[in-house]
Amino acid sequence: MGEQQARLEAGEWYLDDAELQSLRRDCWRWLDRFNAAGADEDDVRHKMLCELLGQVGSGVEVVPRFQCSYGYNISLGDRAFVNANAFFMDDAPIRVGADVRIGPGAQLVTALHPIDDPDRRREGWERALPIEVGSNVWLGTSVTVGAGVRIGADSVIGAGSVVLSDVPARVVAAGTPARVIREVG
Repeated sequence: MGEQQARLEAGEWYLDDAELQSLRRDCWRWLDRFNAAGADEDDVRHKMLCELLGQVGSGVEVVPRFQCSYGYNISLGDRAFVNANAFFMDDAPIRVGADVRIGPGAQLVTALHPIDDPDRRREGWERALPIEVGSNVWLGTSVTVGAGVRIGADSVIGAGSVVLSDVPARVVAAGTPARVIREVG
């Protein structure tokens, strides 16, 4: 493991390097094959998911076109469903619980860039924080979940929302930035 990959995995500030670029290209080559699999090749796609992702529960479905950065940092719980055009920037772990429904165009983004240091931002420094989505969560169409966010079990995130801070369990949250609107049931 290279220095920058070790820093990335430790949640420290890091710069992109040839090793990280190579890991991403390997992932993207695999995704090209996954996304090109035929409409009747669900078994092939599931086997491919199990080879690339860190963990794939039973009954998981990921609809093409799916994109991610590395793959090995993604964990999908039993019966998780990821709709078309989702992007998981898995520079840090992304853990998705059982029975989660993720709408089309959703983005789960673990990377952060320096806000108060424009020189480091210009140089390309970043760090990554994990994302956790609890069981039985529904992320509507085009939801964006930011680095370090935890979404509690049984919550619903409204379409188009941008989630930049933790969301408790059993609530409906929506907006930009997302805020709790009400409790669930």
